[in-house]
Amino acid sequence: MRLIIIDGLDGVGKDTHAQLIKKRYEEKGKRVMVRSHPESDNFYGKKAKKALLGQGKINKLRAAVFYMLDVLRSVKKYYGKKDYDTLIMVRYLMGTAYLPPKLSKIAYRFFAGFVPTSKYMFFLDASPDKLLERVKEREEKEMFETLDELANVRKKALALAENWNIIDTAQSVEETYAHIEKMLNKLDKK
Repeated sequence: MRLIIIDGLDGVGKDTHAQLIKKRYEEKGKRVMVRSHPESDNFYGKKAKKALLGQGKINKLRAAVFYMLDVLRSVKKYYGKKDYDTLIMVRYLMGTAYLPPKLSKIAYRFFAGFVPTSKYMFFLDASPDKLLERVKEREEKEMFETLDELANVRKKALALAENWNIIDTAQSVEETYAHIEKMLNKLDKK
C-alpha cells in the first residue's frame, strides 16, 4: 500500500492537495482512501474538533490527545487493508507540534516510531501571514489560528520535518500541485 502523508498548518492547503493527489491516482486506476483528521465520523475526531474550537490550555491538551487517538483509529482501520492501493493521511504526525516545545519533540519521536511512515511525507508550508490571511476566510476559528500561534507552531513543525518533502504553498494551488506531482512521479519510480 502506498501511504501518502500530507501535513502542515491551518490554511496551507492540505485537504485541497490531498483531493488532487487522490484524483491523480484514481485516474491511474488506483483505489484511494483519504483520511483527514480530525474526522467527524468517530468519537475521537468529534472530541478533537470540539476542543480545537475551544480556548485554554486544557482544550489544547484535549485537542492533541483526541487528535492522536483519531489518527491511531484511522491507521488501525485503513492501513494495510486490501480495499485500497493508496491511503492518504491528512494531518498525521505534525499535530504533535501543537504541544509545548519539549513535549512536541518527545511526542513526535514516539508517534513516528509507533505509526507507519513513508517516503511520501509532504509538509506543506507557508508564512504565518499567508496562513492567517487564508484562515480568516473560514466561518469557524480554531484556537491555533492567530499570528502568534501559527508562527510558534510552524517553527516547531519545521524543526520536526527533517525527513519530509517540504513544499511551499505560498504560490497558487496549480503551481503548488505541479511541484507535488513532480515529486510524486519521482517517488513512484523509486
